Amino acid sequence: MVTTEQAQAGADVIDHIVGLRPGMALYATRHARDKVAVATQKSYELFFGPQLGGLALRDRLAVAYCACVLSKAAALGAHYRQALAAQQGGAALADALQAGSIDTIEPARLRAMLAFTKKLIEKPVEGDAAALKALQAAGISTPDIVALAQLVAFLSYQLRSVAGLQAMQAEEQGAANSAEAAAVPRQADIAPVAPQRDGTPTGKPVKSHGFTNESLEWKAWLDVLDLDRATPEQLAVLEMSHPKAKQSDYYRFLAHQPEVLKQRSEAYNAIMYAPGGLARADRELGALTVSRINGCVYCASVHAQRFEQLAKRNDTVQQVFDDPRSAGTTDRERAVAHFAVQMTEDPSGLGPQAIQALKTVGMNDAEVLDLIHAVAIFGWANRLMLNLGEPVFPAA
Repeated sequence: MVTTEQAQAGADVIDHIVGLRPGMALYATRHARDKVAVATQKSYELFFGPQLGGLALRDRLAVAYCACVLSKAAALGAHYRQALAAQQGGAALADALQAGSIDTIEPARLRAMLAFTKKLIEKPVEGDAAALKALQAAGISTPDIVALAQLVAFLSYQLRSVAGLQAMQAEEQGAANSAEAAAVPRQADIAPVAPQRDGTPTGKPVKSHGFTNESLEWKAWLDVLDLDRATPEQLAVLEMSHPKAKQSDYYRFLAHQPEVLKQRSEAYNAIMYAPGGLARADRELGALTVSRINGCVYCASVHAQRFEQLAKRNDTVQQVFDDPRSAGTTDRERAVAHFAVQMTEDPSGLGPQAIQALKTVGMNDAEVLDLIHAVAIFGWANRLMLNLGEPVFPAA
């Protein structure tokens, strides 16, 4: 098992946990998207390095193991449990977390961190300003609240990335032993995306169940970075993250931890905008579906618009808002949406059948991995949006 120290020395923790090595087909597939792999590993090293603001390493490892226990992420959980047990008092703490005894854990500061972790992992849509005030009452500063939220959101991304790769590995092993593997249709055999149907015409508002494709704003619940007092590093990260980051509460709030924001932005941009691989519209559909399942109205609005811009229609947006479990105007769209729902709700239950379903509608391994990444990164994005602030709707 890769320890925190080994990971910092260059071993890729996800490769190790999944069992990927140079020379393996899945290793090559993963590292063809090396910007994603590198940013993911660098994020891990930041979160579990010697220092992350005022959050002790033991507490960060407890949060990580707690997230894995709640998510039934056995292999990743074993990694974090080993690292936690190496800390003073860590073995007993790991036992308490395994037993689900969060309410009895001391000190109160760690207990507050774990309660926040539980909410973000299990019910991110229930995030509210009161949860952040509870962290403040436990003596946790705004920059450390940002670090904690980023850590838990990263873990939701990491454990889904591991689950997706494990499912790909299982499917690959099964296909190698099956004569049916040769019969899987390729993308060239699949019908193109359907034209606009009878739904709302492109460019018109789509609203359902509290979701909309209209442009929204977002307001942080705690203090955002004061640009006049920002460090050169913070300003540089804002400039590389998004063209409008300096005017955004979201980016200015996350800039309290600039290096973490930098790596998250590197991963996000590589996942959502890299050329080749999965069609951009499919990535946006995955992001939209995850956001609908998690209840993230803001993210859903943004990625509904992006899907519409790419697909030149919004009938699928209406379907996702109405019922994401049956959404899609083609077999391929339905497969993307179904996979996004499954991976969001039950990553530990993801198996080879989920991967085979994507290949049946024409996806190759590179496209499957792109979808896994898109779904996983929105496990990260949604948790930040839902638990650090709220959407602001346009005036009526």
